[in-house]
Amino acid sequence: MVRTRFAPSPTGYLHIGGARTALFSWAYARLHKGTFVLRIEDTDLERSTPESVQAILDGMDWLGLDYDEGPFYQMQRMDRYKEVIQQLLDEGNAYYCYASKEELDAMREEQEKRGEKPRYDRRWRDSNATPPAGISPVVRFKTPLAGAVVIDDLVKGRVVVGNSELDDLIIARSDGTPTYNFCVVVDDWDMQITHVIRGDDHLNNTPRQINILKALGAPLPQYAHVPMILGADGERMSKRHGAVSVMQYQEDGYLPEALLNYLARLGWAKGDEEVFSMDQFVEWFDLGSISKSAAKFNPEKLLWLNQQYLKQADGQRLAELAKPFVQRDCCDPSAGGPDLAVVADLLKERVSTVEELADAAVYFYRALDAEPALLEQHVPQDIWPVMEEMAEKFAAIEWTREAIHDVMKSTVAAHGLKLPKVAMPLRVLVTGESQTPSVDAVLALIGKDEVVARLKKQLARVAGGFIATPGESS
Repeated sequence: MVRTRFAPSPTGYLHIGGARTALFSWAYARLHKGTFVLRIEDTDLERSTPESVQAILDGMDWLGLDYDEGPFYQMQRMDRYKEVIQQLLDEGNAYYCYASKEELDAMREEQEKRGEKPRYDRRWRDSNATPPAGISPVVRFKTPLAGAVVIDDLVKGRVVVGNSELDDLIIARSDGTPTYNFCVVVDDWDMQITHVIRGDDHLNNTPRQINILKALGAPLPQYAHVPMILGADGERMSKRHGAVSVMQYQEDGYLPEALLNYLARLGWAKGDEEVFSMDQFVEWFDLGSISKSAAKFNPEKLLWLNQQYLKQADGQRLAELAKPFVQRDCCDPSAGGPDLAVVADLLKERVSTVEELADAAVYFYRALDAEPALLEQHVPQDIWPVMEEMAEKFAAIEWTREAIHDVMKSTVAAHGLKLPKVAMPLRVLVTGESQTPSVDAVLALIGKDEVVARLKKQLARVAGGFIATPGESS
């Protein structure tokens, strides 16, 4: 059975690169009806924090990347690591190294002078010398001196690394704590991981890990090293490129399915398909279709995808997502005004994020004064009487979109005007904006009493020469 894992270090948030690795590992397990394991590699005590652990768990939950086992924590497995270290020592596959920091520094300095690659010279590998007093030793793995490690990588193809290029890796520090590369080996062995899908920044670790697995007589997983994600300019991802917490995308109003869809297309493709569900992705996914070269993160493409998903989203769901944003804009949709779900359905075709939707919804819940320049441009003095007439007619009709439209049509006909000559002033006076959905639909949702009150107040304002300060009406 296929068993994959996602093994982040809790030294920060779950970022875009980590989320894509998790997605690929999750999808491969789901494709093969296998098991997806979450493992928290928290042995870096100086940098690992509970807040980072929670950020990873929150990110996985928001994205919907459900795991079948875990989360497992390396710090809770120390006894097991020490047991395996002792096994390697007992079997002659590891040894104590008493070289001091000063000795190692001097050794590397001499190697550099000779033009050699700095590396540990294995001075304690087969030594019979008496251990020096006062030095707590590290434990090093005995890397084979000959031969090579062959990695038939499922993304990169065959990679061959000569053992002569590898030194004797430290697997336990002088205080007895195991090192990252060693913990990973024991975890993958114990958790029966069959496929290790991870970033290609780990490729240099793989030969070392394979040698340890072989020394333990453990089965070797298959490896798939995924190229990194670069910014649109080809530089390493940074915050300015969008390398922020996955949860930041939630805070910015993105839908998780849009972000997943976008991540799936970063370095992987199924023909020209752009928009697809996670069920479709799992069905299509294969490691051989992952690009061997780095992908470039394009924020505009992600925004476009999010827009596609917003258009398809249910209004009630969008209302629940938008409500915190609307409340942040000093509005309370539950205190009056139209159903936010209906407003969301009206606006979702015109926005790219939930945050934009919420910003566009504000005028449904509180009156806004249009900027003087907007009033001067769209509400000329000769249209004021027409607007006053429409306010009176609106007050007398049954409040439906059709009835509102009929009033607008009859008024423009009576005054020999074109519909836009009435629609735009109405829009600006009632909403404070020049860009909205169809004005009759907007007015129908705002409500008769509120529309009439806004029209009268704003007409008094323009007649008074814009004395009121632009902003929220009182």
